[in-house]
Amino acid sequence: MHPRNVWRALSAPGYLLSAWPWRAVAYLVTGALAGAVTLVGLVVAVALGSVLAVVVVGLPILVLTALAGIPVARSERHRLRLVDRDPVPVRHRRQPPATGPWPWLTTRLRERATWRELGFALLFALLLWPVDALVVATALALPLATVATPLLMATVGDGEEAKVVKLWTVTTWPTAFGAAVLGLLLLALGAYALGLTAGARAALTRVLLGTPREADLDARVVELARSRVRLVDAFDAERRRIERDLHDGAQQRLVALTMTLGLARLDAPPGPLADQLAKAHGEAGRALEELRELIHGIHPKVLTDHGLAAAVDDAADRSAVPVDVRLVLPGRLPRAVEAAAYFVVCEALANVARHSGADRAEVTGGHGDGRLFLEVRDDGRGGAEAGAGSGLTGLADRVSVLDGRLSLSSPPGGPTLLRVEIPCEWTERFA
Repeated sequence: MHPRNVWRALSAPGYLLSAWPWRAVAYLVTGALAGAVTLVGLVVAVALGSVLAVVVVGLPILVLTALAGIPVARSERHRLRLVDRDPVPVRHRRQPPATGPWPWLTTRLRERATWRELGFALLFALLLWPVDALVVATALALPLATVATPLLMATVGDGEEAKVVKLWTVTTWPTAFGAAVLGLLLLALGAYALGLTAGARAALTRVLLGTPREADLDARVVELARSRVRLVDAFDAERRRIERDLHDGAQQRLVALTMTLGLARLDAPPGPLADQLAKAHGEAGRALEELRELIHGIHPKVLTDHGLAAAVDDAADRSAVPVDVRLVLPGRLPRAVEAAAYFVVCEALANVARHSGADRAEVTGGHGDGRLFLEVRDDGRGGAEAGAGSGLTGLADRVSVLDGRLSLSSPPGGPTLLRVEIPCEWTERFA
């Protein structure tokens, strides 16, 4: 099994004969070059921005300098693949509220990751790249110069003497070849030193530019919440599509069939055929009523066209228990909020009719402080539980997706009170 990073390669046999020492050299050399370029770019940008700040032109340059860590971090994540094949978890980036350079700029400047990456860019430009260059020079230059001692003695010293890295003089060939052997040993040790340095640099980069466990968990939670909202929106859109297809397709065909059977019944002479047509006409009428109830249960058209208040009034009119409605909503709310609130009210009224033994129910609510609040109250026997087959558990999950809360109070003997709160803002206000 091939090592995934230079750390594991160091402990594996055959490290010196593998590509990992060369990859470590490439990582450190490109790091030294990139760090020098970063230092020059930052110094030039800060100096130019400071000089031109008196004529306002320099202020945008200084602001853009604060974003210098973003390209540096992206480049470092790509360079990291030289010595570490495992992907670096990228920090979660917020989406700008609108398109255009200004929303993007303000969003980036408010993110902690932007300033963390700027700090890494400064560390990289001021400290890390000189260390990379020093290690490469020490681990390669000294051993290679020592290995080249016989060659230097034969060419530069005319076979009489050679200076090894200007530190000591070699005057005999045995000593020169001994220095070459020593250089090979130092080169092997240097290869390990380069691997250790590259591994340490890669680990530091991963820590500074990667996503901490807590931040990664927060990002996952945020993405999970967003995916749940998207699923709810997609589910509501699919319900509306099914309702529209049934209303405009199957229901219209069934209406036409009912009218055709009615006309045929009128034209048929009395007898068995007329009786069968009457029976078929009645069955078609009942099927039409059942289809209308099914369509209404999937997603009522009144909710789409006229909003939550009208839909709740319609649900109250169809309830088996008399319902008083006092719902003040002078506008439209987000579709997902209206759908969730409507189905909670419908399920609550169905429970009142089936289980409570109540003589009367009441639906009240409104919008205030950025929240929709609804209450469904009945004068029944009480003792209701949200998880005891009431159907409210799934609706509570749906409300929670919208950051809302659903609470149920139903002491034995009543009354039963169901309360829903969902944070939302108006999408349309009526005069």
